[in-house]
Amino acid sequence: MAHFAEVVDGTVLRVVVVHNDVTTTDGVEVEQDGIDHLDAILPTSGAWVQTSYNSMFRHNYAAVGSSWDGTGFAALQPYGSWSLDENYVWQPPTPMPTDHPFYDWDEATTSWVEITG
Repeated sequence: MAHFAEVVDGTVLRVVVVHNDVTTTDGVEVEQDGIDHLDAILPTSGAWVQTSYNSMFRHNYAAVGSSWDGTGFAALQPYGSWSLDENYVWQPPTPMPTDHPFYDWDEATTSWVEITG
């Protein structure tokens, strides 16, 4: 099965599954065949972009609300201070400490806070 994300203004609105019979030509998966099929059955939809359930390409599996920049899918930004790395993974301004097992991010102080209790 092939998965396709509907994208409008860089935001994923939904993800649908298209059967391999539609996307496979001569034993090769063809993204455009899936796009053409979806455009035919959903003519007023946004742009369709194939996504990989196993994140084999385009960095991440598309999810509703995630973003598409023409190269890869990125999850929603968890905190305003975090930045997207080259692998489309959100990174905090400072790495999480490893000296204790449980930390939570505090956006107000842009720091990690140890969870105790």
